[in-house]
Amino acid sequence: MAALDAAFASMIAEQEAAAKANPLPPLDVLPPEMVRVGYRTQRQGQDQTAPKDVTAKDLTVAGAIPARLYTPAGAATPSALLIYFHGGGFVIGDLESHDGHCRRLAAGAGCRVLAVDYRLAPEHPFPAGHDDALAATTWAFDHAGELGVDPARIAVGGCSAGGNLAASVALDLKDDPKRRLKFQLLLYPGIWPQEETASRKDLDGPVLTKEALAWFEKLLAAVGHPQAHRAMLAARDVAGAAPALVVTAGFDPLKDEGRGYAERLAAAGVAARHVEYPSLVHDFYVMCDVSPAAAAASAETAAALKAALQ
Repeated sequence: MAALDAAFASMIAEQEAAAKANPLPPLDVLPPEMVRVGYRTQRQGQDQTAPKDVTAKDLTVAGAIPARLYTPAGAATPSALLIYFHGGGFVIGDLESHDGHCRRLAAGAGCRVLAVDYRLAPEHPFPAGHDDALAATTWAFDHAGELGVDPARIAVGGCSAGGNLAASVALDLKDDPKRRLKFQLLLYPGIWPQEETASRKDLDGPVLTKEALAWFEKLLAAVGHPQAHRAMLAARDVAGAAPALVVTAGFDPLKDEGRGYAERLAAAGVAARHVEYPSLVHDFYVMCDVSPAAAAASAETAAALKAALQ
């Protein structure tokens, strides 16, 4: 196994020392909104150097879903579009926590990015977020002209829980002749394996801990739901899905399921590529100021997206 990136190792050591000096209460006793504020503040502080030449316009899609449209300088009209779902275990994360990341993707890929502020659990239990993701994607296809977008070059993407949403939408639309996705960008996605993977078993952090995974799952309340298959993707038929890039991180408990999903897609005849950054951690795309390696990986991902949407 590769060594943990030195910059992230330093960050984690500092966080562990701070937690030892001032122990935090268990997640189960904290209000979700308090955790959201802490996460948003931390991630905003770790990505202050995103490109400035990207305009951002807040709007409402599919009736009532907040969203933000990013347009990079010099973007053609129409351009390709990435519909993006932020990470955060379906419980935390928002447009602000992932603002820098979306700006990097828009600038690097030269395309518009529509970030979707889907409803979060536990206030909005499963499948609210999945319903919003599908509704926003359908809306984007149906309003491509208004967005300045070529409907033949629309992709979905997301990180972590957002990767689950993107993959789920790609499966929901794979047989829709009017809404053909060009690509799916799955960044350390949660696939919800039927059996515990080795990486979920062996890795407890850094960044994504066993406690956090259990908390997210409990608050989402998808297990046992009649539509659970929309989140638990391990058993779904993936044949006919859009081409995909699946990115994983070496120090991430989700890495095995991401790799496994890329392999399932490829075995079903989908043009799927898997890239792993062995020294990086979960959530690195929203911590680009922490390590040059994260910023470099972000640039490589944006370039791959640009090539896929030509």
